[in-house]
Amino acid sequence: MVRKNGWGLSRTLAVSLAMMPLIGFIRPARAQWTEWGGPDRNFKVQGQKLADSWPQEGPPELWSRKLGSGYSAVLVDDGRLYTMARNGTTESTFSLDAKSGEIVWEQGYHEVTHEKHIRQFGEGPLATPAIAGNRIFSVGVTGRLICRKKETGKEVWSHHLWDDFGGTFLGHGYSSSPFIYRDTVIVLNGGAGSSIIAFDQKDGAVVWKKHDFKNSYSVPRLISVDGEDQLLCFMAKGLFSVDPRDGSFLWSYDVENQWGHNISQPIFDDAENLVFLSTTYVGSRGLKLARDEGEWKVEEVWSTKKVQFYHVTSIDIGDYVYGSHGNGMGQISLFICINRKTGEIGWRGRGMGKSNTIHADDKFVLLDEDGKLALVKANPEKFEIISEVNVGGNPAWTVPTLASGVLYLRGSGKVTALDLRPQD
Repeated sequence: MVRKNGWGLSRTLAVSLAMMPLIGFIRPARAQWTEWGGPDRNFKVQGQKLADSWPQEGPPELWSRKLGSGYSAVLVDDGRLYTMARNGTTESTFSLDAKSGEIVWEQGYHEVTHEKHIRQFGEGPLATPAIAGNRIFSVGVTGRLICRKKETGKEVWSHHLWDDFGGTFLGHGYSSSPFIYRDTVIVLNGGAGSSIIAFDQKDGAVVWKKHDFKNSYSVPRLISVDGEDQLLCFMAKGLFSVDPRDGSFLWSYDVENQWGHNISQPIFDDAENLVFLSTTYVGSRGLKLARDEGEWKVEEVWSTKKVQFYHVTSIDIGDYVYGSHGNGMGQISLFICINRKTGEIGWRGRGMGKSNTIHADDKFVLLDEDGKLALVKANPEKFEIISEVNVGGNPAWTVPTLASGVLYLRGSGKVTALDLRPQD
């Protein structure tokens, strides 16, 4: 017989209910960063408390280690880090211990860059891998897509996008990070009839391949419009939306600069079906999506050349988008707040070069291309740099990664872990 207490609950149930807050405290949700953009693919991290400021010498360094060249960002999953780097003519995927930076495994291959590769900014890998279950998917600088076992790095299957599927040669190297959707991994390719390809995660079989859009250096973004998934692909000549289930074309919007460099990801407001789009030289756009007799229509609501995001991340908070204007080639770099509904600029903040940004604990963490790392408070009314420190790595173009209050940086052939948590 089960003995009950005065409230009619069994002793076991009463103890369980009493322990629930404690269990929740002991076993918090583990923050992970398993693909481009982090937990929600938008460079915003929820539930992480950061220090309100840093000492003059910057946040505490937990460790730093040499790894190799490249701009591939760092993934975090189950106590390990994953990224790509080049040493000589060997291009490798690495797994590191998150606490110490020690290499758990390294799996590489000999890969010479294309004879027309622009070597001014290095030959290292540019795309960031993606993790799904026990698999990790990476794409090298010449378009070699490899699926590996996450625990050991052993190759499961591979394809060469440029050779096997006629992908677009890009002077700075392949840069589009793979995108996980259900049981597939989707890549931007740019080949005739294979501009966008979905592979089965298990065996690498082609699930679908479609379209003739020339590729650029962007990463796809998934949105939901009236309950329907759409994959936004910023290609060389415009923004294209496809159904990620089968690649069916949905709509497009033409926008092109002289280089075909459309890179910065679009941002979507699902409350009003508005797309914010920005690229260098051409500027920014506000696009309204609507369905007309079963067909998707795109209306340009506003446009401005005063805001131009190049190869940087941008963050949407409420009605505003925050990002770094300027291409680093004569344009003055400014951190900008712009209303995505109207295109009106809230302010232009000085003091940082062309920057990537992430957001957590109501703060922005900015890393500019000169290696300046800054903690910033910003809202539609003001821009305030709270703390800043030079961490090197020029050009520091790799997007930082934030997980469990630890910031992981790539630059100057190194990976560095900084503690951004409040210090007792």
